[in-house]
Amino acid sequence: MTIAEFSKALLNREQPLRVHLIGVAGSGMSGLARLLLEMGHQVSGSDRVTSGETERLRKSGLEFSTPHSAEAVKDADAVIYSSAIRESNPARAAAIAQGIATFRRAECLAAILHTKKGVIVSGTHGKTTTSSMAAHILREGELNPCHYVGAEIPVLGANAEWNEGGEYLVAEGDESDGTLALYQPTHAIVLNVEEEHLDHYTRGIEQIREVFTTLLDQTSGSIVYCAECPEATRLCGPRKNAISYGWEGADWTATEVSEQIGTVSFNVSFRGEDFGRVQLGIPGLHNVLNALGSLALGHLCGVDFQMASRALSSFAGAKRRFETKFLSKRYRIVDDYGHHPTEVSATLQTARSYDRGRVVVLFQPHRFSRTEKLAAEFGDALQAADHVFVTSIYAASEDPIEGITGQTIVDAVHAAGATKATYLPDLATAHHAIGNFLQADDLFLTLGAGNVHEAGNRLVADLKFLEELRVESGVENLKLYEPMARHSTLRVGGPAQYWIEPSTFEAFSEAVIFCKARGIPVRIVGRGSNLLVRDGGIRGAVIHPTGGAFSEVTADGMTITAGAGARFKKLASVAREHKIGGFEWMEGIPGNVGGGLRMNAGAMGIETFDQVVSVTFLDEDGKQRTRNREDIESFYRSVPELRRNYALQATFKGYPSSAEKIQELLDESRHHRNTTQPKAASAGCSFKNPAAIGAGKLIDELGLKETGVGKAEVSPEHGNFIVNRGKATASEVLALIEKIKQTAKAERGIELETEVKVLGEDEFTF
Repeated sequence: MTIAEFSKALLNREQPLRVHLIGVAGSGMSGLARLLLEMGHQVSGSDRVTSGETERLRKSGLEFSTPHSAEAVKDADAVIYSSAIRESNPARAAAIAQGIATFRRAECLAAILHTKKGVIVSGTHGKTTTSSMAAHILREGELNPCHYVGAEIPVLGANAEWNEGGEYLVAEGDESDGTLALYQPTHAIVLNVEEEHLDHYTRGIEQIREVFTTLLDQTSGSIVYCAECPEATRLCGPRKNAISYGWEGADWTATEVSEQIGTVSFNVSFRGEDFGRVQLGIPGLHNVLNALGSLALGHLCGVDFQMASRALSSFAGAKRRFETKFLSKRYRIVDDYGHHPTEVSATLQTARSYDRGRVVVLFQPHRFSRTEKLAAEFGDALQAADHVFVTSIYAASEDPIEGITGQTIVDAVHAAGATKATYLPDLATAHHAIGNFLQADDLFLTLGAGNVHEAGNRLVADLKFLEELRVESGVENLKLYEPMARHSTLRVGGPAQYWIEPSTFEAFSEAVIFCKARGIPVRIVGRGSNLLVRDGGIRGAVIHPTGGAFSEVTADGMTITAGAGARFKKLASVAREHKIGGFEWMEGIPGNVGGGLRMNAGAMGIETFDQVVSVTFLDEDGKQRTRNREDIESFYRSVPELRRNYALQATFKGYPSSAEKIQELLDESRHHRNTTQPKAASAGCSFKNPAAIGAGKLIDELGLKETGVGKAEVSPEHGNFIVNRGKATASEVLALIEKIKQTAKAERGIELETEVKVLGEDEFTF
């Protein structure tokens, strides 16, 4: 069956065809499925995965199956396959073996297009937006058009629609594989012609010109082209049926352009005649040109200019075409499909039109061949951003090219100018670095034709939570994905999903209530002196009380009241100033009051609760309560009450002493720590002391000092300290802890219990 025969068969309503589409979940193939269903044919489809579109198509009559199988094409009249489907695919192989007519996606579209007055929108960039605009103009002009575009279009309702009574079919023509030459449209729009898809066009621009020339030769009506593109002008300008659009000297022109937030307005003239002003519902100078091309088509089809202008004012754009995914007073997150240097430049120009702070980009290169050949151009285009993060290459159907990675783009950005670029090879965790990097007034843009938008979606979900928390709790200092290595004395650990720093008891309470009401786990972290966070970070909220009431330390007689965020060192200093003895042991402890209370920290034979008078805490219901020392159970390195409740402040008792005596004891405490404990990064004592022997002495006797796993090592100064020798991971520290435990059990029969608090996930879950 030829394309012409297939086209004729599609119009025979008395004998509907049985058509199967291989790869139906893709945007292009799902659009064909919708057209064929609405034309009245029996349609089935298969794919490796389901999608929202396949579920919608099922409700319209699609018979969907997964995975691909030979059984799926049984009794089919025709089988359609996408460019990603190889001959070895079981469904395609079965169709060939059974002699079933098989067509590429573009061949099927050509067959459908030739049943109507076809309008092909072609070009290297902007096809989806322009074809959507054109279809919307014809629809608002009451021409009841059919359409087929490459993305979900909110204003059109779907990526494809068949209207039996409509005269026109507006379709996006893909030039990537040369199939543009298949179409024989009534009208054609040529947006731009550039070197692109060089994996197919091995002879470069000459071969690309040949394909576009074939399309133009086969266009029976008018050719609308952008005069701002030299190649489009070269190919279309000499033709008698050509109509141009551009800034100056073209048939259709835009003047007095004014860019506003999210929109752009301009005056439109046709061959010197002023038609009026247009308010376009999407931003960007490149979209002004796209609108001119669409207006020119509408005029050719008889749509009144005022109706066309109203259509453009209500045009909301296509999915993944400068699509705002999140907007607050502090942030705007945008997603765009741009994956060619020209598209990147246009998108960043639009981003720059917003009166905000920095433009931060996460760029996903698309295809190894494009990255290799256009790296320098990408480096130039990305200079319009303030900071560029680059993730790994989205290969599509290509095999890797040795030496070509996302780092290739980073190097090109640095070579081109002053813009900073960072390589984040793992897309699944790229949002961690970016979310922590963003600051108020940033515009963050995910850019690329692959799945880079997934990183933006993860970021959007967490930013929404954080912005709601900001409003409800009044806490201003909030961060996403804060590296816990910054907040642990051991200097290891993955990020905290939500980092919260309240400075008042009320804000602390509101933050806890807000999180718990939404099922968000809550952890309280002070200075992290007895903390080991796993490499996968901490899912949920990590609250770090600091500043304000949490940092206050006041003396009254022989008592000192301190907020949970105050350092023990500060208590020792205040006690010295007021000649209160008993606090000297705290001078060398790196933790703060909250952590010391939770684990009943101690040194030199003294424990925290030996001096506690009372503790004010937030209970599980979010209420503040104060309890006296005698009402609180405490044990060696354990206070059960504070596992469930959150300490806010505490009052401690001391005794009268002289400044000289206090200073003597402080010096003694400091000297003891300096001579017996390591200066390298550590979490303090790793193990609780067994009854029979001190943990440090046991580890020393076992000959484990200076034993290491990776960059984690048992300190040579003190056996109960594990130190970080530089960029150690939590998994290395945990492996070393386990090694020590096993040795102690095997050689002495002693089961060591960790004193350091271990939190978090082994792998990333957010």
